[in-house]
Amino acid sequence: MTDQAVDTSGVRVSAEGQFLGRTRELKELLADIERAGLDTLAGRKAPRARVLLIAGRPGSGRSALAEELVRQVADRYDGLLRVRLSEPDGTPVPVERAARELLTALDRPTPAGADEDDLTEVLRETLADRRALLLLDDAVTAEQVDALLPDSPECLVVAVSDGPLTGISDVRPCTLGGLDTKSALELLTRHTGSVRITVDPRAAEGLVEECQAQPAALVLAGGWLAARPKTAVADLAKQLRAEGDEGTPLTRAFRLAYASLPSAAARILRLLSLAPAGLIDPHTASALAGCSVGGARTTLDDFVALGLLHPIDSPLPQYEVPGCLHPLLKALTETQDRPGELQLARARMLERTVRLLQSSRAITETDNPEAREKLQGMPRSLRFPSPRAAEDWLRIRRPALLASARLAVADGELDTLARRLMSQLVRAMVAHFGTQAAAPDLYGVHTLVLDVAERRELPRERAAALLNLGDLDAQTGRTHDALARYRAALDAGREANDPYATGRAMESVGGAHLELQDYDRAADWFGRALAQRLAREEREEAARLYGRIAEAHTYAGRYGEALRGWRAAVAGYRKNGDVAAHARALSELARVQEYAGRPEESLRTCQEAVEWARRAEDVRLQAALQLRLADNLERLGDPTGAALHRGAAERLLGEELSEAESEPEQAPEPAEQPKHDPDTYEIRSTSAED
Repeated sequence: MTDQAVDTSGVRVSAEGQFLGRTRELKELLADIERAGLDTLAGRKAPRARVLLIAGRPGSGRSALAEELVRQVADRYDGLLRVRLSEPDGTPVPVERAARELLTALDRPTPAGADEDDLTEVLRETLADRRALLLLDDAVTAEQVDALLPDSPECLVVAVSDGPLTGISDVRPCTLGGLDTKSALELLTRHTGSVRITVDPRAAEGLVEECQAQPAALVLAGGWLAARPKTAVADLAKQLRAEGDEGTPLTRAFRLAYASLPSAAARILRLLSLAPAGLIDPHTASALAGCSVGGARTTLDDFVALGLLHPIDSPLPQYEVPGCLHPLLKALTETQDRPGELQLARARMLERTVRLLQSSRAITETDNPEAREKLQGMPRSLRFPSPRAAEDWLRIRRPALLASARLAVADGELDTLARRLMSQLVRAMVAHFGTQAAAPDLYGVHTLVLDVAERRELPRERAAALLNLGDLDAQTGRTHDALARYRAALDAGREANDPYATGRAMESVGGAHLELQDYDRAADWFGRALAQRLAREEREEAARLYGRIAEAHTYAGRYGEALRGWRAAVAGYRKNGDVAAHARALSELARVQEYAGRPEESLRTCQEAVEWARRAEDVRLQAALQLRLADNLERLGDPTGAALHRGAAERLLGEELSEAESEPEQAPEPAEQPKHDPDTYEIRSTSAED
């Protein structure tokens, strides 16, 4: 396990060198780690990890205390894992998503579409023999924490929440109030410098009192003073007192900081509440506000100095809205911005994200003149210097990009943009990470596509989403689920009168039945797909389907029908001029002839297949066929000829001979089902830009 801090927003945080005060609380928490639990006192072995709870209102410094605690004890454990359990607006993060993030940090595979129970079980199994340290930040419910608890008593879980986690046994919350006066003054000093604090210590203490020593309020107060080097601390304390008892100290400090901003900056700050997952980069701020990227970057840095944003430790400039400020910003947008303006800002942000995704994909298509031309036509600020830079951007911004898709679909009024965004997100992920590595994220995106297609009654896109989800279900062994998806896709394809979708769905239904060893139904569905291909004169697809029908018959032991199918496939590939497919089909025909007890025919077919494999320059197929020829010759009583062919295979493959020798002895493998081409049918869009 790596000592990596990971959360659902992709944020890495280090509190070392920044932490102040909380000496008593830290001492109590460290003592809690050592104290005997109730199970130990009762003479029982603790069944699960010890849980330490840090409770406090947003802005109380609860996350900072948790960071300092795990920093101090990290060397006692194998590694540190971190996950955030709520969205910026307070919505609980689904346990399935949190478990997936933790497993990814542990370098464990997370099958696409796996449910919460499966993922949490794998997580517990993974942590069963480890001394892991988990930080569960911003927990909303006890159920979230309980589902992620390791079964190993050697693990330690530090949870951060607003209040007690009722339902989790043997947990004593460490409830936070304000900082001690000395630490609060030092926090102010970091922003204002020591002079203004030392020349008027009573005013500084009065300011701390007005802020109730709450860290977030003090940071905002310090940022306000830092921006006004000639203003006395007493003046700020007086202004805060003038606010009266309206709201919390944090609310009053925020109102003062916000009121001091120029109107353009105040508008940008309000709009940051729309940023997906609370994560902001200059492009996001630029699109939301309709300003230049450079101007947005300067404004964001100014907000950091004022304590209104937190910078993220990242190779790219990234920021996050402090969780305690998010509801305040959201309230401001609801009162000061018209709904139409907010919707326009969202649309600009989504459109910018779509264009960045297009750019990140286009730079990988170096051999495509059209893609290069489109890339050169984009503004310089949207272009990536290299494919590696585009991949890094996609990886770093992945949490925000996925959150963008979820928010766009949930909005319900930007479905056209949402569809374009998801289309480009799928294509970019496939281009940079590959379908297999991106499958868990793709499953979630395709589910969102399905939601939009059903809401908008778009049968073609519903069919595409169902086919993609079915493929991912099939790849992870959920064949019955895949079969249901494929049947639903067939209905949607027929409703849309889309021959590609219907043909693809029928073949996929056949493939699912083949996997379930229902060979009669598999052959029947392959036959239906074949009839459609023949009617449309799609000869290449028809040739392949003849082979799929032959597979089903081979598995069922109906070798006569299998031979007819492979002969039809061979004839089709020959007419199409597909040399490589012709060679492979001949190889399969020879295999079935061998199973059917026709060694002489298999020998002749193998010899013909070797010649076609040579033309196709398929060295491994040539070697496999040479070995099959050797086996047939041995059965026919020609050991000399068999030795010659084995020698030829050895020359072809060299050290790979042992791997090639095992192939002829295996049972026939089903041909690979054609994969869904993400550039032609992954998600259909009405936009010509796609």
